[in-house]
Amino acid sequence: MRVRFVTLGCKVNTYESEAVWELLEKDGYERCDRGKADVYIVNTCMVTRTAEQKSRQQIHHLNRENNEAAIVVMGCLSALKEDEIATTHGVVITIGTKDRNKIPGLLKNYFEDKKKYRAPKEDLQPLAYDNLSLSKFQSHQRAFLKIEDGCDNFCSYCIIPYTRGRVHSKPREMVLEEASLLAMTHSEIVLTGIHTGGYGKDLNGYNFNDLLRDLDRIPGLKRVRISAIEISELTMEVIETIKNSKKIVPHLHVPLQSGSDKILKLMNRHYDKEAYLAKINELKANLPNLALTTDVIVGFPGETETDFSETLKLIETIGFNELHVFPYSKRTMTAAALFSGEIQGPIKKERAKRLIDLGTKLAKEKIKEKEGQFLNVIAEQKKDGFLDGHSEEYIHVRFQGSDTLIGTVVKVKLIKEDYPLSYGEIA
Repeated sequence: MRVRFVTLGCKVNTYESEAVWELLEKDGYERCDRGKADVYIVNTCMVTRTAEQKSRQQIHHLNRENNEAAIVVMGCLSALKEDEIATTHGVVITIGTKDRNKIPGLLKNYFEDKKKYRAPKEDLQPLAYDNLSLSKFQSHQRAFLKIEDGCDNFCSYCIIPYTRGRVHSKPREMVLEEASLLAMTHSEIVLTGIHTGGYGKDLNGYNFNDLLRDLDRIPGLKRVRISAIEISELTMEVIETIKNSKKIVPHLHVPLQSGSDKILKLMNRHYDKEAYLAKINELKANLPNLALTTDVIVGFPGETETDFSETLKLIETIGFNELHVFPYSKRTMTAAALFSGEIQGPIKKERAKRLIDLGTKLAKEKIKEKEGQFLNVIAEQKKDGFLDGHSEEYIHVRFQGSDTLIGTVVKVKLIKEDYPLSYGEIA
């Protein structure tokens, strides 16, 4: 029986799709990446209005493609709007953001007895980790390792705590066992979660820094990357662990969201720009080769031109290696949905362009600084006659080399910046 996955949204969703596929593979399913399938699994996102629309469009598109197929919908959209999704034509299983390990059994019930399934309403009570795990990550050379789910921050713009609940951490033994397995077939493991640095908040006396230290001791594990971490969770202990590690890469993604204290307070971000900048300076002092990337939200309700200018100024002062820019998207149920001072679309679009242009300028400058230096690059795929991969600093590099190098760490001399790509040659 053929199954096709359509995954929208974040690294967590990508991980969860891979974990469900591993369960279905054991049941004898055949995976396809295109064309008609007997089962479609749509892993949805609703972090923005656009992501929600795309999730809905995919469900309708797949039903039109094969109206006899069984459609399984999981993820944030189905967690929050399960009644609506469950009654969509073609959908036979609506599972939300927990109990995904039940999907093989639920499909068996459907094909044997035409028994549909709609998950109970999700709630905000602390949950045990749902035990999804991986032994291999088939679609990437860099393996994602999900270490927790849920978030305790409740930023005023974010709907995710309402779809995934509070922080619930994968047990230490599960993380370390999974990391050991993934290290056998992957050169890099990317630690991911909804609130990654919050790992361990629900565990007794074991925290994110403890996990980093344990991962550093795993034989055969070559490279560890932290997918994202809040500024408040970069304690001196965590910084020291990264500094002393030969496995944790010198790249951190630290969300900023705004450079205006007024907007940060409205966002419920729990820091001001002075505290953020002080921590960044502390990071740079301890990790001189650190590459820093960040997220910025543009057009938050009440954002004036002065507020936006403060954001531009802080970003230039810090000198990020790359920006991820997100126009603010109103989400029902969040505190910000009730805020006045909505920013009109054209203004939001113009500010986003200015941020993107600044991000491109900074990225080019940072890559040029590395020209002539040797980088450790994982060869991830062969494309257009070149090997293609990412360095420890997350620079996207192309270079010529044998297919046998795919999946390995290669020392590459950076020759030319051509953002978003760069070109190099094997040392």
